[in-house]
Amino acid sequence: MKKIVTKFGGSSLADAGQFAKVKDILGMDPARQYVVPSAPGRRFKDDDKVTDLLYRCHREASEGADFQDTFDLIAARYMDIAEELHLSCDLGAALDEVNERIAGGAGADYCASRGEYLNGLLLADYLGWRFLDAAKVVCFDEHGLLDSEKTNEVLGQALADGVPTVVPGFYGAMPDGEVHTFSRGGSDITGAIVSRAVCADVYENWTDVSGFLMADPRIVQNPREIGSITYQELRELSYMGASVLHEDAVFPVHRAGIPTNIRNTNNPGHPGTIISLTAPRCGSQPTITGVAGRKGFSVISVEKAMMNSEKGFGRKVLQVVEECGLSFEHLPTGIDTMCVVAAGDQLEPVREEIISGIVRETGADTITVHDNMSIIATVGRGMVNNCGTAARLFSAMSRAGINVRMIDQGSSELSIIVGVDDCDFERTIRAIYDEFVS
Repeated sequence: MKKIVTKFGGSSLADAGQFAKVKDILGMDPARQYVVPSAPGRRFKDDDKVTDLLYRCHREASEGADFQDTFDLIAARYMDIAEELHLSCDLGAALDEVNERIAGGAGADYCASRGEYLNGLLLADYLGWRFLDAAKVVCFDEHGLLDSEKTNEVLGQALADGVPTVVPGFYGAMPDGEVHTFSRGGSDITGAIVSRAVCADVYENWTDVSGFLMADPRIVQNPREIGSITYQELRELSYMGASVLHEDAVFPVHRAGIPTNIRNTNNPGHPGTIISLTAPRCGSQPTITGVAGRKGFSVISVEKAMMNSEKGFGRKVLQVVEECGLSFEHLPTGIDTMCVVAAGDQLEPVREEIISGIVRETGADTITVHDNMSIIATVGRGMVNNCGTAARLFSAMSRAGINVRMIDQGSSELSIIVGVDDCDFERTIRAIYDEFVS
């Protein structure tokens, strides 16, 4: 029988009305037998997310302040849902336990995880499904890193009977049983982990948007939707911030070859975006899949005559960068020039240390740092077999009067990356989008 794992985000489970939508969606396909819920999100613009309130409770308790007013807001959210849906679970006892643990000095991870835990209890009761505490099946090692193989084995055994099950997202447990969380948005990861464990046919990630768009709608007016995308393309675009999916949620399902479907809880009839290993293309699709970028990069330009004949030059530069605790983004090079692109805010505290270190280790002729640069990636599997894609891209930028400060293209030809001044960021994205899509 086909198996579908569904993850519902905080906006999808923010109140009783949203719970009802979730139940309807699950009822549309009997293959939807596993659900991963997030904590309740915002119901309106200035509302609080429950996870934020739980972190506030922890902070207030840690400072010796009275956290009860904040906890009462949390309790009211869950009680309102339970009462409107006429649920029978003993929510009061569960809330009392959380309250007592917070007062007793529970850690931040435990406190934050209770948002998903309590929402999972409510959803399981509402659906009449089994509740499986993620702390029993999602395993972290002693360093706080996910133990993927152990988790896959334990979780797979727990779900092997095929009973419809709710597994709360965002958290698991350390070897000693202490609750540990993923980073924010970690319910996406839990959904992917469950999908791998049950060998799902599809991992559906339900949120408040109907999949991915080809560009940021704050920059490009009414950008086209992306119907299908490969995991490799998603990685390129999400690195640039163009993602509604937690980056780490890609790896478990990618590894298992399971497609992910991004869907909209408030528009369940929309097909959303399918992410797969080899997404199909049709003739009506643009050459590019999407364009995205980020501001605030700096470029360290190292120049030295005859650099290309000096063995170990690049290693020396990167060793200095590593020893200063800085990670690099790109490494454009020339015959006598090597550039290291890094996030500007990360470079600033170690700028002088890196410059002096590179001079000491390499004897560079000159080192120049260029700040306030944006990196923009144009991504698309259709670019590989289309001649003239780069020419079109740079011609579009030229017509818009944009100066290109950096060019980088990977050997896969899946993306073309350009660096421009931060002040040209939005104009560059619009120029590229209009060239290939409009």
